[in-house]
Amino acid sequence: MTGSTTRLFAARLAGTSVFDPQGDQVGRVRDVVGMLRPRGPVRVIGLVVEVPGRRRVFVPMTRVTSIDAGQVITTGLVNMRRFEQRGTETLLLAELLDRTVELADGSGPATIEDLGLDAVRARDWQLTRLFVRRGTAPRGLAGRLRRRGDTLTVGLDDLQGGVLSLASADLDQGATNLLAAFEELKATDLADVIHELTPKRRREVAAALDDERLADVLEELPEDDQIEILSGLEGGRAAHVLEEMQPDDAADLLSELPTDQAERLMQLMDPDEAEPVRRLLAYDDYTAGGLMTTDPVVLAPDATVAEALAHVRRTELNVPLATAVFVCRPPLETPTGRYLGTAHLQRLLREPPQTALGQILDNDIDPLAPEETLQAVTRRLAAYNLVSLPVVDEDGHLLGAVTADDVLDHLLPEDWRDADEDEDLEGIGAPGAGPAGGTGA
Repeated sequence: MTGSTTRLFAARLAGTSVFDPQGDQVGRVRDVVGMLRPRGPVRVIGLVVEVPGRRRVFVPMTRVTSIDAGQVITTGLVNMRRFEQRGTETLLLAELLDRTVELADGSGPATIEDLGLDAVRARDWQLTRLFVRRGTAPRGLAGRLRRRGDTLTVGLDDLQGGVLSLASADLDQGATNLLAAFEELKATDLADVIHELTPKRRREVAAALDDERLADVLEELPEDDQIEILSGLEGGRAAHVLEEMQPDDAADLLSELPTDQAERLMQLMDPDEAEPVRRLLAYDDYTAGGLMTTDPVVLAPDATVAEALAHVRRTELNVPLATAVFVCRPPLETPTGRYLGTAHLQRLLREPPQTALGQILDNDIDPLAPEETLQAVTRRLAAYNLVSLPVVDEDGHLLGAVTADDVLDHLLPEDWRDADEDEDLEGIGAPGAGPAGGTGA
């Protein structure tokens, strides 16, 4: 450990790059694994590291040769099996940040804002102290800005009950600091973090996220997690989150709920937001109508290239939808007037800004009918090398668009998010592929 830090705070490790001895990046730190025992020190046994493919693996502290500002150096020997937490292990960031403890001096409660780690000898780290703020944590991310109370650093012996207070403290409180540690993550990566948490902790994190962020994360979570989180929200908030989701994702989620629960939530939604969701629920899941989104970019034929580029530049638009503008007669809200053709992004980039879209339409490819099967949609996208296709009714009115990402979601197995990048998705769970628990790596 020569030249490396001997004291650090755990929350600052979140997102830190991990390198092998040659300087090649292995991944990024996502959590710290410790063992809480009734007596004796709290040992830090390893790090949860996210490697390419969004797989989380365990790196024992015995293989960490150096921890400096902004980087962790390992021996380069990393077990690439997926990390699975064992009952004796505690994820220090996911489970301890924001927990309320009682101070032994009788001065009242305090909220854990960070965890102090010390290297007691080479490659042997312990949780020795806590950075706390007097009082309890306000709920929600906005609460972080409203916090009051003195901050101080305390040892574990300064807590009522000592280490046992960490092992038994009530988890039903805000998750502000946990989210603060991962606030730069993309929705997909945050969904991976949330998926690994206990159900109770997932509910806490969901309560702390704002509606838009939670909607983005829900779209990336496995179906069981989606249902669990949405069902745990108060009805009004669940409806607001559904309004923030893409209509096709909201419809997919609602279709998995009991009919009366789904109808109750749609009644709570804004009617304008609920209407496209209802339309999507009328189609079978594995048809173009069931796959499509009702929010593609739709413009009139006299709109210019400059206007089209301004629309596809919107940050809230996902990438597949930003690759094409569907040109229709007014009205321009789906279901629209008659579909005329598509202006593809590459063509838009080659044309003068003042060119009318009606002059550069691609109408050589037939649009999809809503009843066309998933297989037919897949073949059409592959045959013409497209990432989206329009869906029209029998009178030629644009109903929506099917994108390649939605097709992939339905083609892959339900548990594809849990599969490692280099695994054969059809062979998940093959014999001999045992779990990689913390102490077993």
